[in-house]
Order: sequence, then structure tokens, then C-alpha cells
Amino acid sequence: MLQIENTLFTIVMLAYFAAMILYFAFIAVKKDAVARVAVGLQIVGFVLHTAALVCRGIGAGRLPLTNQYEFATSFAWGLCLVSLIFVIRFKFPVLGAFAAPVIFLIIGYAAMQSKEVKELMPALRSNWLGFHVSTAIIAYGAFGVSFVLSIIFLLRDKMKASGFLDQHIPDREKLDMISYRSVSLGLLFLTFTIITGAIWAERAWGSYWSWDPKETWSLVTWIVYAIYLHLRLRRGWRGRSAAIFAVVGFICVMFTYLGVNTWLPGVHSYA
Repeated sequence: MLQIENTLFTIVMLAYFAAMILYFAFIAVKKDAVARVAVGLQIVGFVLHTAALVCRGIGAGRLPLTNQYEFATSFAWGLCLVSLIFVIRFKFPVLGAFAAPVIFLIIGYAAMQSKEVKELMPALRSNWLGFHVSTAIIAYGAFGVSFVLSIIFLLRDKMKASGFLDQHIPDREKLDMISYRSVSLGLLFLTFTIITGAIWAERAWGSYWSWDPKETWSLVTWIVYAIYLHLRLRRGWRGRSAAIFAVVGFICVMFTYLGVNTWLPGVHSYA
């Protein structure tokens, strides 16, 4: 099963790369048929990616969520899922053109990690593993989409006005609303991540909170996005300020994921 997973992983990388190129071609040639093929190829990549994760889980005899490689490929999977939902729901293929490079970079990072299957440490042998890590994957995916939407928002007025833009890129108000929904989804799942992590930590180490670097930066990220929602709902924050805040929030997400593991090792160093 692990050999099948390796083969599927390679095909998935190629599918995501091809989808990215087609999304760029769609923007260049402005043909809706190219966009449909790009979205279709991304869907195929997502389905094969799901199959690869299933094969990894069967081959490893556990959920494939316990090391850098597994979390990175799952992170890319979550971002692909959430971006597809928004692309299809809002008929917004330009979002795919911005999301596809991020997906490809994350799965490329996964490809550089060790794929070796190791026995789980005792602390990870818990049913809370699936709840904790899967909610983190959805949260990171949603925050990734909010980041992409915010970049599009910030670039929207710098693009030359054309019928193509008016047809395929929502106006600033709608972009702002979609980004808000994505942040709300991400914060909801990050809240579940922190709560399930605290329960799991108490079962594994006898303490709900130990100020481990990953715990601390997850809390920092939660606070940043909570401030975003507070300012939006109570102070009426919209537009450019909210978009910049969402970009800063995703920088915190990436530091929590990559920076902490690289420079601030702790009990979460395995992921």
C-alpha cells in the first residue's frame, strides 16, 4: 500500500502542477473552457490525493497525521478541499489560480520530508489524534483560502478594468465577505483544535496546557483571528484593513506550522 501511495503522490503533484499551469493559462487567454479543465484537473488531483492518504493510512496501520510529511500533505489536501468548495460555490476560478501555487508549494514541501513510517510514540496512541489533527488541517486550509482571497482583494484595484475581471472576479465587497466566511470557518476549527489538543494533553501528560511553543503560537494565531472577527463585528472593519489583517493571520499560521518546528522545538516536534 505504501508503494501505491508513493505512486499516487507523484501523480497528485503532477496533477496539481498541471492545474496551476492551466489556471495561469486561463487568466492569460481568458477562455472559460480552460478554467473548466483546470478545475476538473484539480478535482482529479484531490480525489487521487484522498486515495493516497487512505493508502498511507492502511500501509502505516494508523491515521496518516503524525509526522512532518503526513501533516504537510494533509495540509495541502485541506487547502485543496476548501479552495474547491469556494471555487465551485462562488463560480470563482480565479481563486484557483492564486490557491494552486500555495497548494503546490505545500505538497512540494511534503515531498522533501522523510516518508519513513515509524512506530507511534505512546503519547500519540490516542483516539484524540484524529479529532485534533483533522480539525487543524481544515482550519489551516480555511485560513489559506482567506489569505489567497485577501491577496486578490489587495490586487483587485491594481488590475486593469475589463469585462473578464468583472465576470470572473467578484467586486471588493463580495471578496471581503467571502474572506470573512473563510476566516470564520478557520477560527471555528482552530478552536476545536485547541480544545481537543488540551483534552489530549491532559490524558497524555497530565496537564491541559504546558506553554509548549506549538501551543503558544496556536493561541497567538487564534487571538489574531479572534481580533479580526471582533473588529469586523463590533467596529465595522471592512476592506483593505481586514485583508491585511487576514494576511498577517496566515503568516502566524505558517510560523506556527513551519517556524515553530524549525526554531522552537518542543513536544510537538514530531509534527
